Amino acid sequence: MSDEAKIQVDSDWKAQAQAEKEKLVEAEQKAEAKAEERKLPEADFKGLMGILASQALLGLGMQQDPSGKGVMVDLEGAKYTIDMLAMLEEKTAGNISDEEATELKQLVQELQARFVQIAQLVAEQMQQGGSPETSQENNSTAGIIDPTAS
Repeated sequence: MSDEAKIQVDSDWKAQAQAEKEKLVEAEQKAEAKAEERKLPEADFKGLMGILASQALLGLGMQQDPSGKGVMVDLEGAKYTIDMLAMLEEKTAGNISDEEATELKQLVQELQARFVQIAQLVAEQMQQGGSPETSQENNSTAGIIDPTAS
C-alpha cells in the first residue's frame, strides 16, 4: 500500500451542479413571470373609468341573485355612480386626451340609456304586482328583478 491517499474525483459532479443551477434559474424565472401576470395594471384614467363603469353595471343588474330568482338591482347606487362619471366628464373637460374624452362621453351615454331601460323594467314589474324583493336598507330602488318578466 502506498502512503499517499488516493483522491477519487467524480467527473460528473460539475455537470450535475450546473444542471441544478439551471433548474433553479428556470424556476426563478417562472415565479417572476407568474408574479408579473398577477401584477395590477398601472393606475390611469381609463382604469378609473372602468372601475366606476363596473360599479354602475353591478347596480344595473349585472350580478345574478344568489337565490337564482333574477338579478340584483340597485338603481340609486347605479345612478350615483353614473352621476359621478358625468361629473368627472364635466370636471376633466379640456384636461384629458380627445380619446379619453370620447370614451368617457360614450360610457356615460351608454350607462344612462341602460339605466333608463332597467328603471322602466323595474317600474313595469312593480305595476304588474310582481314588485321586486327589496333589501332592508332601501325598499324603493334596490332589489331583485326577473329580467325575463315582461
